Amino acid sequence: MHVFLETERLVLRPFTGTDVDDLFALDNDPDVMCFINGGRPTSREAIHAQTLPRLLRDYPCFGTRGYWAAGERGTGTFLGWFEFRPLDDDSPAVVELGYRLNKAAWNKGYATEGSRALIRKGFTDLGVERVTANTMAVNTRSRRVMEKAGLSFLRHFTGDWPEAIAGSEHGEVEYDLDRAVWEHFR
Repeated sequence: MHVFLETERLVLRPFTGTDVDDLFALDNDPDVMCFINGGRPTSREAIHAQTLPRLLRDYPCFGTRGYWAAGERGTGTFLGWFEFRPLDDDSPAVVELGYRLNKAAWNKGYATEGSRALIRKGFTDLGVERVTANTMAVNTRSRRVMEKAGLSFLRHFTGDWPEAIAGSEHGEVEYDLDRAVWEHFR
């Protein structure tokens, strides 16, 4: 198994086709998906046709993927995934940070730990200049992870939701962190 990044408690590795069952379980937990699609179930066919291809995609400017399966370091237990992908295929300058973890991994610091490690790797090894992250304004847990990972509130905005879900009427928020700020405070 190729390891992209390790932390004290996490292993981030590329996804494979064998991750379908774990992704299916993750995307079918209504609590996990509450702020993504309102908690609606995802079919196994959608995991195969849409989710997995997105997670398997390579980004030329990184020479690697932008999504990684997260496992518990000691046991290998699937915890979810992290996103750290360039917004422009040809430039690593600006990346989007994201995460989706199963409920068993909530409130244990995994999201913050993985986010901080990805930010560090981005600024030190991948040529990243700015990290950005978005969530629904009402998603206070995700906003707290962003803050604990070092990102600062940038703006409130209203996105174009194809189908409104509970809380979307409050809009979305964007957080960011520039390399110069990170270097100053690390």
